[in-house]
Amino acid sequence: MSIFAAAVARGKNGWTASELDLSGLADIDEVVDALRDAEPDAELALLFVESDDEYLSILRLDEGEDLRVFGSDSGFAEESRIGSVLLGEIEAPAVDTDDLLDHDDADQADDDDEDDRPAADPDADPIGDAELLNDLGVTAQRLLALCGMEGMLPSDITAEICQKVGCGDEMEELREA
Repeated sequence: MSIFAAAVARGKNGWTASELDLSGLADIDEVVDALRDAEPDAELALLFVESDDEYLSILRLDEGEDLRVFGSDSGFAEESRIGSVLLGEIEAPAVDTDDLLDHDDADQADDDDEDDRPAADPDADPIGDAELLNDLGVTAQRLLALCGMEGMLPSDITAEICQKVGCGDEMEELREA
């Protein structure tokens, strides 16, 4: 599997981005340590892990503690050792579909018109904490919608999220390097 892992961290001087090598890491604690080491004084650190243009995992670490994890599809944990390390301990679905429908109307004003959105991928099975980016301007509903859009690659989702949270330029520079 082809893996791209990028850490973006917000510290006192703004956002920084760096690529992480996850290949030798044995468990989630080692992944968290690598994320922490990317920017030790970060107030907020996000790790975007893209696999084979199919799967996206997002890890969030606040003040070097309080890990939150989201995966676009539980299949990543079953098909990849890295996926298993990142998502293996998550048991709950990302969000109950009924909860999504209850809150969707409130978020509709901020999102594109429903008719403009591509059809959702019926096979996607997102897991983890879909609300991990709510305070950064990306609601759980928007995150799930992005992950479910047919034709959206993990890199497209990462780029859109990074633009929204304020680290789009740093992520783009990292990809171009």
